[in-house]
Amino acid sequence: MATLPKLDLGLPTYDSLFSTEEERQETSAEKVTTIPIDKITDFKGHPFHVTMDEDMAKLIDSIKENDMLMPALVRPKEDGTYEMISGHRRKFALSQLGRKEMNVIVRNLDDDQATILMVDSNIQRENIYPSERGYAYKMRLEAMKHQGKKIEEIPDDELGIEYTKSTCGQVGHKSIDLLANDLGESRKQVQRFIRLTYLVEPLQKMVDGRHENEIKIAFNPAVELSYLTQSEQYDLANAIVENQRTPSLAQCQEFKRLSHDGELTTEFIDDTLSEEKPNQREKLSFQMKEIDQYFPKDFTPGKKKDLMIHLLENWAKKRSREQER
Repeated sequence: MATLPKLDLGLPTYDSLFSTEEERQETSAEKVTTIPIDKITDFKGHPFHVTMDEDMAKLIDSIKENDMLMPALVRPKEDGTYEMISGHRRKFALSQLGRKEMNVIVRNLDDDQATILMVDSNIQRENIYPSERGYAYKMRLEAMKHQGKKIEEIPDDELGIEYTKSTCGQVGHKSIDLLANDLGESRKQVQRFIRLTYLVEPLQKMVDGRHENEIKIAFNPAVELSYLTQSEQYDLANAIVENQRTPSLAQCQEFKRLSHDGELTTEFIDDTLSEEKPNQREKLSFQMKEIDQYFPKDFTPGKKKDLMIHLLENWAKKRSREQER
């Protein structure tokens, strides 16, 4: 029997709202209530993008047909509004349907409790961008530190941030190990994802595969590039677009070494990317802005490419016919 594809409806697991029976008993007084959507603000620093994609379209159709199956989780703010903890995608879907109210559970949470619950209710979703996962891991790690978990110093060259020891916590365990254990990831992999938060936005979009020019950088090379200065990263991002080529892992490691020694130059970056890699064929490169005026505004780079190929095919056929005369 064929396996049906998983549908991401943006719903947290039940345990992400009530993780133990004891907690469920303690929160038995909580009730589902309905509040205006315009009184709910997004979680501060929410690392997950909420966009109109295929999964969102499916979620909208599901809510239209079945209504919202799970209430969102919010916490009250001093000004009388609420901050979303779990339910950003459902809130967006309801707004697209013109709904003005939303079913929620209101819970008093401090900043660290809210952060951990926000991350945990989203991190198991499918189709999470690498940079989103990195920011989520980083936020959760900070919240764990504030809650008094055992934090030991992590070298800058591993993580890029430094923590101090806490006076309480679980002796013999590092925060990064606790986080890795909670997430089911290796310590090194958690560190690598967090490194992505040190990339400038154009490079983050490339590693996520959401760059406007449809340029994609592999995960491991992107981690190496995170050690470059911001200025060097912007120079590299521009060179990648200009040459329509991404650096290999070995090239990224060389960029990192030269940056550490203060010897990485724009000229070296350009020269490196202008060299054809063994797995790359020669490409014609130009700036999209040079041809944007000839396409409808809603055309994606992929549609522009398809249309250009179609027009070139017709031109080639016409030229061939003319030569046969």
